[in-house]
Amino acid sequence: MSSPQDPYRQGQAGFTPQQFGRLPEQPAPFGLPGEPPRQRSRRKLWIILGSIGGVLLLVILGIVILVNVVGSATNQARGLADDFTKKVIAGDSSGAYDEYLDPDLKKQLSKEAFISGVKSLEMDSSCQPAYNNLKVATDNGVKSAEVVGQISCTGKKVDLAYRFQGTDKLLMTNIKLRPAA
Repeated sequence: MSSPQDPYRQGQAGFTPQQFGRLPEQPAPFGLPGEPPRQRSRRKLWIILGSIGGVLLLVILGIVILVNVVGSATNQARGLADDFTKKVIAGDSSGAYDEYLDPDLKKQLSKEAFISGVKSLEMDSSCQPAYNNLKVATDNGVKSAEVVGQISCTGKKVDLAYRFQGTDKLLMTNIKLRPAA
């Protein structure tokens, strides 16, 4: 039989960890008992959320810039139409002709014909413009604006349609002022 010194015999009775050395300790998935759990890194989450936030910010910024550019062009067109119409209503047709009409339109429409045409409409201080449609566009650096509306006076109405065009300063390239049907 085996002697009491036989390690196999002793193994049946049980071995102690001192006989074989310590087994390496594996950390528990949530840390050792009594320790707080390790915090997981959320770096990927913050990178993804930051990227999404950055894209949203750029989209919003683009929309704001687009609205301001389009709104600015629309306001510029409305301002030109208002200024021109107010001069015509006030009786300063000569000033309106000189300041707002494009040279090509001046070649087609003489100053005298323009002044007499406006005078025939018999507009007075009761007349107020109202714009139904404003369209603005830019094509290869050339801005254009179309303004359609009506001038309402006591007892009558005048249809209007203007087209402004230019690169730096918008000038009138087409005009229609006639009694409403």
